[in-house]
This record gives sequence, structure tokens and C-alpha cells, in this order.
Amino acid sequence: MSSQSFSSVKMNLRRSQSHTPPSSERERGHRFFRYSFLNSNPGTSLAQVILKEPTVLESDAQSVLECFRSHGFSEEEILTLTMKLPLLYTYDAEKKIKPKLEFLKSVGFSELDIARVLSSEPYILTRSLENQIIPSIEILRRVLGSEEDVVKVVKRCYWILEKPLDKLLEQNIDALSSNGVPQSLISKLLVIHPAVFLLSPYQVSEGIAFVKSLGFSPNSLKFLLAVRSVARMSKALWEQKLETFRSCGMSKDDIDSAFKVQPMCMVVSVKKIQKMMNFYLSKVHLNPLAIRKNPNLLFYSLEKRVIPRCSVLQLLLSHDLIREDSNYFVHVIRMNEEAFKEKIISKYKDVVPDVIKAHKGMIEFEGFS
Repeated sequence: MSSQSFSSVKMNLRRSQSHTPPSSERERGHRFFRYSFLNSNPGTSLAQVILKEPTVLESDAQSVLECFRSHGFSEEEILTLTMKLPLLYTYDAEKKIKPKLEFLKSVGFSELDIARVLSSEPYILTRSLENQIIPSIEILRRVLGSEEDVVKVVKRCYWILEKPLDKLLEQNIDALSSNGVPQSLISKLLVIHPAVFLLSPYQVSEGIAFVKSLGFSPNSLKFLLAVRSVARMSKALWEQKLETFRSCGMSKDDIDSAFKVQPMCMVVSVKKIQKMMNFYLSKVHLNPLAIRKNPNLLFYSLEKRVIPRCSVLQLLLSHDLIREDSNYFVHVIRMNEEAFKEKIISKYKDVVPDVIKAHKGMIEFEGFS
């Protein structure tokens, strides 16, 4: 967006601030609010809204509702965002809501994008357009270089428009740059995991130091994913996950190696680590080395993916169509769904029709011998 467009938005904002709806319109708004709310939202108590924000009945509610509707919001979306933040009913729609909606649209957000973002994070509308929202967008545009990427970042991290990006984002970018991370990778991480850049610079710097100590190269995306994993986790939780892996027979070297292969493996919850490791070790008879080499195994759904595929393999083993080989089992579990259907289900369904039932989870997996 050009500087001229930003100036235009600011000028329109100042002009809109000179308009104040007549008291008669406001009185109609009071009546409209009661009538429209009760008729549009029969399953919701008006008392809930009044309890959260008593001044709604003294507001120009009609203009607020019409403003959202005219910008493509559905009744459900309006209900969602106003129930989260009833204070919006007290806003002057022309001064405090419309300019923000129009600015976001000018940046490249579709009406659907805007409705989804604000339904999830209505507090953006409480921020100053000139002092917070526009400067935040300008910083993101400068760092990313494209409005398309700005839209992606905001859609992935709604609250980024509420944070002091001049302090958090820029300091964290400087910390990464000073440790040898190329700007292209920094921009890529910002698009993929924008929330990392909203952490305190101290957390990010600690994460960088730890990741460097493990030997990660700052020229790789894995370095940034590792920083993301470390910086967003408390030391207590990190240690709890290490202990969970150790309890399953993995050494420190095993864990460090798995982390280097897939830095996001430490984002998996303690409960899921326990569940997946217990299954792989006791039912599939994998050893810790298999997890060290293939930490992506921890990401899959046990019930929807791993067990059904193991049931298929169990059937094929019982018919002597494959041999028991842990490396092959890992390979099959890691196949994407299309490849699995083509190379396993389609290949064997005529010989062993029950592979279709097994794939649907209709045959119990008892574990490999």
C-alpha cells in the first residue's frame, strides 16, 4: 500500500470524527438494539450483554450493527464478536469501526478475512487506527515486502496488530540477524510462525543461545524452528518432556538427534509423547533409534492413522505377503494417504479384501509378534 493511500485513510478518519449522530437517531438505536438483538439472537440472553457492558442500552447500536452488515459480516459473526466484546455497541460506528474495516480492506484483506479475524479477536477494534494498527501494518510490510504476506501473518496471528511491534518484532529480528540468520529465513519464519516474534527478546535470545549450543546452523530453517520450540516453552515443561523421552529408553544423544532432525518434535504434548512412544515400543516393537531417526512419527494420529495402518500390515503379515521389518513399518506409517492407498490398499485388496476394513479401523490391531 502506498504512502498516499495511508494518508488518505488518515484524512478520512479525521473527517469522520467531525460527525455525531443526532439524538433522535440514537434514541431509535436504543429501541433497535433491544428489538434487533432479541429477534436476531433468540438463543442468547440480552441480560448477558447488559451484564458485561451496561452502557449498551445508551448506545447507537443500530449504526454498529448496520456497519458490520454493510462490510460483509454475517449475523453469526456479528453475534460472536459482540458477545466477546459488547463494548463495541457503544462505539461510534463511523468514527471507530468503519475506518478500521476500510483500512484493512485497503491493505488486501477480503471481507471474509476481516470478519473471521475480528470474530476471533475483536479487541483489535479497541486499538487506535493511527497509533497502532497502521504502524503495525507498515512495520510488517517493511519486513516482509509484500501485502500478501502481511495478510497471511495477521490471519495466522490475529493479536499481532495489538502488540508493540517496534519493540518486540524489531528487537527479535535484530537478535536473529546478529546471530547469522539470513533475512530471507527470518521473513519465512515470520510468515509461518509469527507468534515467535511476539515473545520477549530475552526468551528469543535464550532460545538462540541454546539452539546454537546444539550445533544448529543459522543458515537453515531448522535453526529457526528450533528457536521457536525452545523459546515458547517453559524450562519446567521442556525438562518434563526430556524426562518422558528418557523414561522410554532414549538417551540425551537420542533426544538431541531427534530434535535436530525435527525441531518441532518437542512441541508435542507430554501426554501424546507418552502415548505414541508406548505404542511404538510395545506394539510395533520399534526401538528408540527408530524414533531418533524418524521423530515425525510422534505427530500422527494414533487412532486415525497409525493403528489402522498397523492393522493392514498385520493382515499382510498373516498372509505372508510381507516380512516383518521395522524399517518397512516406519516407511508405511510415514506414507502420505494417497501413496498408502495406491501402494498398499489397491495392491493387496484383491488378495486380502479385509485390508479395506482394517484401513477403516474395523479390525483390531493386536500388535506385532
